[in-house]
Amino acid sequence: MKNHAIELTTFKLKGFTIKEFTEANAEIDAFLKRQQGFRSRTIFELKGTVYDMLVWDSTEDGTAAMHLLMDELSDSVVHDMIDQRTVSWNITPIEHFVSLQIKPSGI
Repeated sequence: MKNHAIELTTFKLKGFTIKEFTEANAEIDAFLKRQQGFRSRTIFELKGTVYDMLVWDSTEDGTAAMHLLMDELSDSVVHDMIDQRTVSWNITPIEHFVSLQIKPSGI
């Protein structure tokens, strides 16, 4: 995981619920799965702010995908659900990572 990158975008929704927003993201999720270096995506809401967190192989992969997404999916309904004035987009390399290693059963 070290040397991977975290992309974190925060924003507020324009009168939509987090459930409506995540359901509308089906085409975005499908797009992300096709992008080089994509590892995972997590969306959650905390105190009215939505956090959209992605893990990439590198900052370059995540940045390239963001630009491509804005071109290819510029007409996605997802963009209209977001209060664009509140968007903060950041991407940075992971400096430290700890994971619980779980052994498969029967070992």
